[in-house]
Amino acid sequence: MNYRKILALLILNISAAVAVGNSKDWPCFHGPRRDNLSAETALLQGWPQNGPELLWTADGIGHGYSTVSIAGGCIYTAGMIDKQTYITALDLNGKQLWQKLNGQSWQASEQQTWAVPYAGSRGTPTVDGGVVYHLSELGRLAAFDAGTGDEKWHVDIMKTFAAERPEYGYSESVLIRGDALYCCPAGKNGYIAALDKKTGQTLWANKEITDNVGNGSAVVGSIGSREQIVTMSAQRVLGFDPNDGRLLWDYAFENQRGNNIADVIVSDDLVYASSGYGKGSVLLRPQRQSDGTYTVTEVWTSELLDNHHGGVLLFDGYLYGAGQEARGWFCLDFKTGDKKWQTPGKGSLTYADGHLYCLEERGTMSLVKAVPDKWEQVGSFRVPSGGEGLYWPHPVVCVGRLYIRHSDKLFAYKIGKN
Repeated sequence: MNYRKILALLILNISAAVAVGNSKDWPCFHGPRRDNLSAETALLQGWPQNGPELLWTADGIGHGYSTVSIAGGCIYTAGMIDKQTYITALDLNGKQLWQKLNGQSWQASEQQTWAVPYAGSRGTPTVDGGVVYHLSELGRLAAFDAGTGDEKWHVDIMKTFAAERPEYGYSESVLIRGDALYCCPAGKNGYIAALDKKTGQTLWANKEITDNVGNGSAVVGSIGSREQIVTMSAQRVLGFDPNDGRLLWDYAFENQRGNNIADVIVSDDLVYASSGYGKGSVLLRPQRQSDGTYTVTEVWTSELLDNHHGGVLLFDGYLYGAGQEARGWFCLDFKTGDKKWQTPGKGSLTYADGHLYCLEERGTMSLVKAVPDKWEQVGSFRVPSGGEGLYWPHPVVCVGRLYIRHSDKLFAYKIGKN
C-alpha cells in the first residue's frame, strides 16, 4: 500500500472518530444544533410494558426545571438548594463529580406565596471547549471549568446591562457561536449582547430594543445565505446580525401574558414561532431587499400548536409539539400549517431514531413514531417522582440512554438495543 492510500485511510479513520465523538455529546439545550433532533440510532423501537430499564437515579441536584447537557463523558444540570442556584456535574453512572454555587435563586427574591411552585432553576448549562456556562434566574452568568467546577469568570448581567429582574427570573440557556456567548439581558444597556466566552467581556450590545425579556433561548440560523441570531422577546420575533448585534428584522408576536417561551425554528429561509396564552403559531419569511433592509411576510398563521414551554421540533417537514392546556399533542405540516393529527396531552419532547419521546407534564413518558399519519404510540411508562412540581424539564436522548429529570432527581434509562 502506498503512502497516499495510508494517508487517505488515516484521514478517513480520524474523520470517523470525530463524527462518533460529536454524536456522543448533547452539549447544550436542545443539542449541538439547537434543533432537538438526536443523531442516535440503534435504539429500541418499542418498550416493555413497564418501560425500558432504569439504569440509575441521581439525587441531590436541587429542585428545578433545567434539563441536562452531556459532554466529555459528563452530565451537567442546574438546581435550587436552600434558595441558592447550584451547577452539578455527574459522571455517566450518576455519581456526583462536583457541585458549585451560581448565586441566589429566583425564590430567594420572591415573597409571593403563589409563585413558590414555579421556583427552581430554569436555564440549562451550555458546555463548550471544556467550560460550562450558565445563566442563573437572577442574572448571574458564570463560566466553570468542566472538569473541576472552578469558576473562571462571572458577570451580573442585570447590573452590567441595567436590567430589571424578569417576573419569573431569567430562563435562557445561553448560546455559544465561535468565541462569542450570546444572551438577552433585556436592559437599558442592551437587549441582546455578545460576550467573549473566555473572559466575559462585552463584545457588543444592542440598544435598539426596549422589549421585556422573552423566556426562550436564541438559535443560530441561515436566512437568505446570511447567518442570524433569532429569538423572541415578550413582544416580538427578532433577527440579529451575530457579528455586531444590529437588528435585521422583527415581527410583532405577543400573547395575553406577554410571556413567549418556546424557542423558534429556522429552516429553509423560514422562521417558525409558537406561543401559548391564546396566541398560536406562525411561519414567517424574512427577505432581504436590495437596500439591505428586510421585509417579513406571513406564510401562514394558526391557533393550533400554541406551545407553552415544552418546545416544538421540526422533523422531515412536519412540526411536532403540544399546545397549552387541553389542546393536546399536534403534528402540523411545516410549509402549510395544516393539522395532520391531534391527541390529548401536554408536555415536552425530543426526537431520536424515528421516534418522538413525549414527556407528559404529569409524568407519563411515551414513545411515538414520528410520522404525520397518526399518533402511533409504541410504548409508555410512568416516571418516578423526584419531588414537587410538574414534569417540565425536557427529556434528552444521548448514547443509548434516555434522561428524564423531575425536581431533585435525574433518571437514566437504557434505550439502546445493545
